[in-house]
Amino acid sequence: MSATRTGESAAPGQADPRRWWGLVVIALAQLMVVLDATIVNIALPSAQRDLGMSDSNRQWVITAYTLAFGGLLLLGGRVADLVGRKRTFVIGLIGFAAASAFGGAATTPAMLFGARALQGVFAAVLAPSALSLLTTTFTDPRERGKAFGIYGALAGSGAAVGFIVGGVLTEYLNWRWCLYVNIPIAVIAVIGAFALLHDRPGHTGARLDVPGVVLGCGGLVALVYGFSEAQPRGWTDPLVLALFAAGVVLLAVFVWWQTRAPSPLLPLHIIRDRNRAGCFLTMMLAVIGMFGLFLFMTYYLQVILGYSPVKTGLAFLPMTAAIVIGSTQISARLLRHVGPRMLMVPGMLLASGGMVILTQMTVDSAYASEILPALILMGLGMGLTFMPVFSTATAGVAPQDSGVTSATVNTSQQVGGSIGTALLNTVATSTSASWITSHLTDPTRREQVVREGIVHGYTVAIWLAAGIMLLAGLVAGLMVTAKAPKHGTPADRPVPEPVA
Repeated sequence: MSATRTGESAAPGQADPRRWWGLVVIALAQLMVVLDATIVNIALPSAQRDLGMSDSNRQWVITAYTLAFGGLLLLGGRVADLVGRKRTFVIGLIGFAAASAFGGAATTPAMLFGARALQGVFAAVLAPSALSLLTTTFTDPRERGKAFGIYGALAGSGAAVGFIVGGVLTEYLNWRWCLYVNIPIAVIAVIGAFALLHDRPGHTGARLDVPGVVLGCGGLVALVYGFSEAQPRGWTDPLVLALFAAGVVLLAVFVWWQTRAPSPLLPLHIIRDRNRAGCFLTMMLAVIGMFGLFLFMTYYLQVILGYSPVKTGLAFLPMTAAIVIGSTQISARLLRHVGPRMLMVPGMLLASGGMVILTQMTVDSAYASEILPALILMGLGMGLTFMPVFSTATAGVAPQDSGVTSATVNTSQQVGGSIGTALLNTVATSTSASWITSHLTDPTRREQVVREGIVHGYTVAIWLAAGIMLLAGLVAGLMVTAKAPKHGTPADRPVPEPVA
């Protein structure tokens, strides 16, 4: 008899024949959150012209979202555990839709920045609630594999889908619809949540760890802000260095406080687990490389090859399809039979191989023969990796900790995305500038040399991303030692908290 047929914790989700429709609701919410991190990228030039944003301020359309989202995830996860995951899921959906409407109607840059920050706040509540609802609903190894395969596919492909949707909406409607599109999605998800999702009541007797909130969220905000400012200011800027220092100090004090807090924001036994810690680190390193790819390929396709926004979005479609196949058809089927690292390590090797192919691109590379194979390898690698990361990181967690564990997975994604965007963009721009300076000997070839220099900067940064992907594979191979779910700890049986 499988673990899901016994145990009180599995009964509510597994007894409901409509749980797969519930997965659709959860998946819609997750897609909305991930998609919104990139959907405005392609719309940004139009929004900048419309609202009169300066070049130095336009980054806040992206940064305001990632800052609030990444910085407040731990708080959102713990609130979900205390109040109840279904309740915070619905609150997050409604708040996200309202913030999207506010942003779509923006008449000034400040109004748009504020709306994006509000979106980030509600995303920080919504994302951990969605993943923890999935964790507590699907506990049978077979069903869990399918459910997390779908979830992993969305997490990996949502950013690419954002480029496609953003391109279509910007080209055929206007940039405001990149925000308005969230409203009907949220309405459908709210109706579905009330009709289909079930949850245990929250732990209302427990108290929120206020010092932990200030230290943990403050440290994460400082780090994410530091990485976002490193892109335009440079790594040695005093503000960037001060933010990094403040983030490290706050997080160090946060860890110390969590060993003494009566109701810790992040119980340390969650990250002391070797497999879970390995999953968090693998996720962060993988996303560093992935966000760098999205950033460079968007500019390469539009600026160097001259693609339209829609054509750029469609160019990412094969990668999206490969992520879905890798996650739902390969990882989800094999995870019941092999340990997670047997999927994660090959996944990172494939993704790194795709990156290495991209290092050969030039100013006139052919998409079908030189770019497409790399994108397909990257997609398959990400699909193989993300699904076991989500499943393994959230397996065996006590119900009262599922929200904060889910938040920690999402935090590793957000921090990885911030590091990847800042680090790889800085490497690319500085390398390009040096190459152009040393090769610009004939003024009549200036435009061609600049284009070649930009692509050279991209390829150097992509080499670095390929190395980071290999490091992610090494981490997964050494740290994630869990067995296949059917041989290991049942997903619905919490790992006991270590006795101090």
